[in-house]
Amino acid sequence: MPDTGPELSLTLHRGIAEIPAAEWDACAGEGNPFLRHAFLLALEESGSATARTGWLPQHLALRGAGGRLLACAPCYAKSHSQGEYVFDHAWAHAFERAGGQYYPKLQVCVPFSPVPGPRLLVRPGSGLPPAALGQALAQACRELDLSSAHVTFCEEAEWRALGEAGWLRRLGVQFHWHNAGYASFEEFLGALSSRKRKAIRRERREAAASGLVLRTLRGAEITERHWAAFHRFYRSTTDRKWGRSAYLTRQFWPLLGERLGDAVVMMVAERNGEPVAGALNLLGREALYGRNWGSLVEVPFLHFELCYYRAIEFAIEHRLPRVEAGAQGEHKIQRGYLPRPTYSAHWIAHPGLRRAVADFLARERSAIEEEIAALAALSPFRADGAAD
Repeated sequence: MPDTGPELSLTLHRGIAEIPAAEWDACAGEGNPFLRHAFLLALEESGSATARTGWLPQHLALRGAGGRLLACAPCYAKSHSQGEYVFDHAWAHAFERAGGQYYPKLQVCVPFSPVPGPRLLVRPGSGLPPAALGQALAQACRELDLSSAHVTFCEEAEWRALGEAGWLRRLGVQFHWHNAGYASFEEFLGALSSRKRKAIRRERREAAASGLVLRTLRGAEITERHWAAFHRFYRSTTDRKWGRSAYLTRQFWPLLGERLGDAVVMMVAERNGEPVAGALNLLGREALYGRNWGSLVEVPFLHFELCYYRAIEFAIEHRLPRVEAGAQGEHKIQRGYLPRPTYSAHWIAHPGLRRAVADFLARERSAIEEEIAALAALSPFRADGAAD
């Protein structure tokens, strides 16, 4: 690739292994486990994020004059729009009906993971603004003849910087739990209205009365037996929801456990010593990130217990500021997870498609802002702070 400036060179890499882990992680930082070299490598080595599945790695690297990695971004040339959680199928269909070719496109994201975090990974002290990576991504699209670039679930500061550089901006919504310094789960419940507090206590009692043994496992406590079971849980969820082959392979889970160690947290339910349901989380510096769930049994409120309530307990115990429980789910509100905006930015080469998408996004952003305000009004927390 040609130089992006007098001091920078741009390269694209068809595997994260081509970039030394220490250099990548120096740019990515330690806050978000999904951006770590080890996580992205596990996706590729397990056969989950590969050209075969329509996720061809094209990781972007910007190096200085001495060859030092100054910035990078997790990038994939995509032949479809599956596994992204920021939906652009309608854009693709409209462009192709008009005679254009939407795929392949460049996706800047963590595959199969609707987890907000930085996407334009700049080494501290390099002095590079996010817009420099935005320019490099647009250049990569031109060089590879890709229709567009999509930076999804990025941080708000990146979203604003890319918008100022001419990218189109999109809003979404997720539901996160925030820790107000609670000393215990009971103290958290005390902040809720009486009706919501009683409902959560009832749900937890019913889950506990199932006869299942509920455990929270971390790092080396999660064995090969748990990973084999968890793949069955994962497949039960994907088969039921989508009825097609899942992206994450059987090999991915033990690789994840091996590479990320104590950053992996699993809430598991066992019957007669055998795992029958589980929720998988990754631990970051300031959040517990809920990612995958599945069950082989039908037990009332087990999903809420493993995915939401035990995650809150873990966050309180480890003094984490928040729990991010993944995509979708207005049902999370009454359990203390409140709406928060998510951000993505989009560069589109074709002027006509760009105008149409810009018009759509302007109307969608307004609707999302109204939706977030309406959902926030459903908060289960007491407004006056008084006991009831």
